Amino acid sequence: MKIINKLWIFALMMLALTSCKKEEQTISDLEKLRNSSNQKTYPAVQMDSVQVINGITTLKVEQLLELTTLYLSGSRNTEIDTTIYSQMQGYFHKPDSLTFKPLFKELESLKVKSVKVNNLKVYKEIQNQDTLDLAKFNVEYFDSKNKSIGTFEKNAQYTLISKPVKFKKEFQFYFVNFYQNPLKKDSTSLGVTK
Repeated sequence: MKIINKLWIFALMMLALTSCKKEEQTISDLEKLRNSSNQKTYPAVQMDSVQVINGITTLKVEQLLELTTLYLSGSRNTEIDTTIYSQMQGYFHKPDSLTFKPLFKELESLKVKSVKVNNLKVYKEIQNQDTLDLAKFNVEYFDSKNKSIGTFEKNAQYTLISKPVKFKKEFQFYFVNFYQNPLKKDSTSLGVTK
């Protein structure tokens, strides 16, 4: 009888163990963003420089838009909001008080809660003697119910600044302009023109 009871208990335990499903934990985009760093995000395999720039630009656009929606969903007067805002400023070469105005205005007016970036393409445009690095992309906005608001074509101007580190030539990525028309540089120096 003891053997039958032990076998019965063993069978119940095995049944309980096999019936338990192991649920996969998915990592949210917010968690990915919190745990991301500015380290390499592309494989060590040699890539074409345009592919690398395209990949980095896509990543930076997505991160900036996610930070912006996160910032706008808060009360904008807490420590975490201040931290998020300073992170957002770190994506720009020379941020000022007008840097985020068009972005905030559009996202607030449409009540955007999340975004998805598609079809990003980088290209160069020559203005007089200046070369502008530009990105054109589609951004899809979603509301609080994760329902699509619409897809819009946007552009951004960026710059890569050389930061040599121990015999390596590395570049720092910054946006110059985001959601605005590209800045038209003027090659003439300041002074009196006739």
